[in-house]
Amino acid sequence: MTAGHTRQIPSPEAATNELRNAQNEVARKSPFKYRFVLQRFVIAMENTFVWLLKLSCNRLLLAVMVVGSAGISAARSDDLVLQGSTTFATRFTQPYAREVEAQTGHHLEIIPNKSSLGLLALLEHRADLAMISTTLENEVEIVRKSDPGLPFERLQAFEVDRVHVALVIHPDNPVRHARLQDIAKILTGEIFNWKQLGGPDLPIRLVAVRNGGGTIASIEARLLGAAHISAPDAIRVQVGTQVIRVVAQEPGAIGITQAAIVKSSSAIELITDERIEQILNLVSLGDPSPGAKAAIEAFRRIAHQGI
Repeated sequence: MTAGHTRQIPSPEAATNELRNAQNEVARKSPFKYRFVLQRFVIAMENTFVWLLKLSCNRLLLAVMVVGSAGISAARSDDLVLQGSTTFATRFTQPYAREVEAQTGHHLEIIPNKSSLGLLALLEHRADLAMISTTLENEVEIVRKSDPGLPFERLQAFEVDRVHVALVIHPDNPVRHARLQDIAKILTGEIFNWKQLGGPDLPIRLVAVRNGGGTIASIEARLLGAAHISAPDAIRVQVGTQVIRVVAQEPGAIGITQAAIVKSSSAIELITDERIEQILNLVSLGDPSPGAKAAIEAFRRIAHQGI
């Protein structure tokens, strides 16, 4: 190669054309018996160029995929996964997620299920924050029964707001007020007929979500201490919205659910002499990351605005 000159590498198509021209030139001057060998050589060279071209494309595609996956990973690192209480999700994360995202610059992935499931996801590093709707102590007690070896001592709770537990009854039920001490007896089965509360002669059917939720944990802690609901023939459902539907179909039912669900429905709330509070917490495993801390503060600001 002459100094000062750069040799351009031909494309696979141009190189193949050169080979074919060379084949024709040599074939005109070569004996017939060599033409067949020369043709096979040219075909082999063409296949080699095609293979090299495919290899280059595959390497380019792989490089694009690697760069793309790196970009996706970087984007996902900005996500915050919040899992747990449907009470917390209904009250804050679902209606105000975009506002918090705008304030923090982080995308929120909301997974509403139960307080206990959110806490378990946090402890197993499947969530950045757990949403719980009771005290951390109450929820740890629930999760510890099935998974005693988890690092519960690393959990940190950050209170965001407080709401009240709602008790709902069938629209035809004339009993519209009750004392908390009577509600406690309904939960244990000591009071089992509405007649005992001045209502109709109708068996009381308790309707509540299955264990593990913050709503049930809050009402048990407030009214039963260390005991749990033991009313006979209780109807257990998966989520709070199902409580409303079941109570509407069961004349003797009394349901335990979230106040936010009752407000957004036509359900009749049973008024008690004192309210049962639920504490809405966000929980981190160890100190919260800067993004998680920003989200906590954003939700607290929304709560303090009284929205």
